[in-house]
Amino acid sequence: MIGPRLLVVAVAAATILVPAFPAAGSERAATVDGFAAVAGDGLATTTGGAGGRVVTATTLDDLRTYAAAAEPLVVRVRGSIVVTPFGDMIKVGSDKTIVGAGPGAEIVGGGFYLNQQHNVIVRNLTIRDSYVPGDWDGKESTNDNDGIRIDTSHHIWIDHNRIERVGDGAIDTRKDCDFVTVSWNVIADTNKALGLGWTTNVITHVTAHHNWIRNTFQRNWSIDNAAAAHLYNNYLQDVGQYGTMSRNAAKVVVQNSYFDHVNDPLVAKDAASELVQNGNVFVGSSGRRDTAGAAFDPAAFYPYAMDPAGQVPAIVRAGAGPQPAAHRRPARVVTVALDGSGDYGSLMGALGAHPRVIVLKPGVYREVVRVWEDMAGVTLVGAGRSPSDVVITYDLPAGGEKFYGGTYGSAGSPTFTTLGDDVTVRNLTLANSYDESVTPSQALAVRTVGDRAIFDRTRFVADQDTYKADSPNRDRVSRTYLHDCYIEGDVDFIYGRGTAVFDGCEIFSSDRGTPANNGWTTAASTSDDNPYGFLFTHSRFTSDAAAGSVHLGRPWHPGGDVRAIAQVVIRDSWLGPQIADPPWTDMSGFPWQQARFFEYRNTGPGAAVSESRPQLDPADAANFTRERYLAGTDGWNPIG
Repeated sequence: MIGPRLLVVAVAAATILVPAFPAAGSERAATVDGFAAVAGDGLATTTGGAGGRVVTATTLDDLRTYAAAAEPLVVRVRGSIVVTPFGDMIKVGSDKTIVGAGPGAEIVGGGFYLNQQHNVIVRNLTIRDSYVPGDWDGKESTNDNDGIRIDTSHHIWIDHNRIERVGDGAIDTRKDCDFVTVSWNVIADTNKALGLGWTTNVITHVTAHHNWIRNTFQRNWSIDNAAAAHLYNNYLQDVGQYGTMSRNAAKVVVQNSYFDHVNDPLVAKDAASELVQNGNVFVGSSGRRDTAGAAFDPAAFYPYAMDPAGQVPAIVRAGAGPQPAAHRRPARVVTVALDGSGDYGSLMGALGAHPRVIVLKPGVYREVVRVWEDMAGVTLVGAGRSPSDVVITYDLPAGGEKFYGGTYGSAGSPTFTTLGDDVTVRNLTLANSYDESVTPSQALAVRTVGDRAIFDRTRFVADQDTYKADSPNRDRVSRTYLHDCYIEGDVDFIYGRGTAVFDGCEIFSSDRGTPANNGWTTAASTSDDNPYGFLFTHSRFTSDAAAGSVHLGRPWHPGGDVRAIAQVVIRDSWLGPQIADPPWTDMSGFPWQQARFFEYRNTGPGAAVSESRPQLDPADAANFTRERYLAGTDGWNPIG
C-alpha cells in the first residue's frame, strides 16, 4: 500500500537493460514508467530478470521451466509456442523478464499466470487464440482462458504485446495486485479486454497508457476498488458495450485518450466510484461520459508526459504491439467453425482480421456481432445447405437493464448490426432469442446503419422489432436490399428510417395470442425529404395468427418528430388471410392517413381495394420500383 511511502513515489522512470524492440522513434518504449516504476512493497522499481542469465525458449517445456525458475532470468521467446493442454496457463515466477525475440514470437492457445509474484516484465509477445468456440461469454466452467492473469502480485510491467481472441479476459489483474503498468499493447477481437479487481480491498495502483483496444465488448477497462488507476493516451476503437468503468470504491483518472465508436465510453457505476476525465476525444461515441469525485492527482505519484489526444490514434497504431511489427496481409477468404476446423472460432474474431469474405460453417454461434465502419465491404456466407444451418443468435432485450444502469435500447439490443458500408450477408439466420413472455420488450435481431447492405437468402427471427432499417442520422439515407429473405416477428417488426427493398421475401407475422390485434408488420419513420422508405415487391405476407388480426403498419414518429413521415409501398405481393381491415392504423396520436402508405396489384385473401387501402396510380407505379428505391445518388443497383 502506498500511503506511508508518498515521500519516495515521484521517482524517475527506470531504463531496463533487456532485449527489447522499441516502437519506432520511441525511447520511452524500453523504459518502465507509471506505477510499475514506483517504490513500494520492498522494491524500488520493476527490473524483471535484469542481472540474471539470458536464456532462449523455443519449446513449451523450455518456457515452462524458465518462467517458473527460482532465479532471475531474461527469457527470450523465439518462434511460435503452442500451449497444451489447450487453455493452460504458464506459471511465471518472480524476477523474470519474458520477451519476444522478433516479430514471430507468440504463445498460442494459452496464457501466463502470475500468482503471488513480484518484479515481472512481459514484453513484445503475441498471445492469441485461446477462445473456446461457442463460449463467447466466457462462462463455461472449463474456460478461464485469460491472456495474462495476475493474482496478488506487485511490480508488473506488461508492454508492447498483442493479445487477441482469448477465451476470457485479455489481461485480468486480480486479488490485491499493486504497482502495475500496462503500456503499448494491442488488445483486439475478444469479448472481455481488461479487468481489475476481484477484491474488497482498495489497494491496487495501476497505470495504462498508449494501449490500442479494438473490436471488444466489455472491460475496457473495468476497474473495481483500485486505490489509483491512471489511464492516459489510450486508443479505444469499436467497443460494443462499455468503455472504461469505475466500480465500487475505485479512483480512476482518464486523460488525453481517444474514444472511437465506443458505447458508454466512461462510466462511474457505484455511489463510491470516482472518475475524473480531461482532455479526451470522443468520435462516434454515444452514451455515458461520467465524472464523479476528485479521484487523485497522478503527478503526486510519478512524472509523466502526455501526447495530444488528437494524435493518439496515429501514434498508437504506429507503435503499439510487438516491435518490430509483423506485417500480416489480411486473408481474402477465412472460415469460422465451432469444431476447430476453421481459421477462427468466432465471427467477432474473424471480422477483426479484416478479410473480404467470411465463410461460416454450420452451427449455432451465440455472440453479439458488430460489423464496424472499418470493416466495410465484407461478405458473410453461411456454408450450410439452407439458411437455418448457420445461426447467429443472442438474447439482449432493448428494455433490458445494463448491470451499470440504463437499458440496451435499439442500438445495444441487436444480435447483428452493420455499421460499415457495403456489407453482404448470404444463406444464414440472424436471431434474437429473447423470450418476450418473460418481460415484454423489443429485442432486435438485425439493425442496419451502413449504406448499401445486401441480405440474400437470409432469415431474420425475433418477436417485437425484429429488424431496424436505420441510418447514421436523419439527414443521411442508408439503403438495404433484401432478396429471398424470411423476416419473422409480431409487433413493428420491420421499422426505422432507412430505405429497404424486400424483393421476393416472406414476411411472417407470428401469433402472439391476441386475436383482436396480433400486431403490426411495419413502423416506418422515413424522413419527409426521403421519397423512399420500405418497398415490398413480389413477396408473401404469411402468418399463423387469426384471420384479420395483423396490420400492415403504422407511422412511427420517434420522439414526436413531425418530419418522420412513414413511406411504405406493398406491391405485386401475396397477402394472407391474417391481414386486418383496415390494414393501417394510427400511432401515438399521429393518423395513418398523413403517412405515405400505398398498395399496388396485390393478390391473396388479405388483398383488397378500398378507401382505407390507398393504391398507387398505375401512372405513378413506375416511380416505386426496386431500382428507384436503391439508386440513390450513386446509381447503386445490386439487383441480379
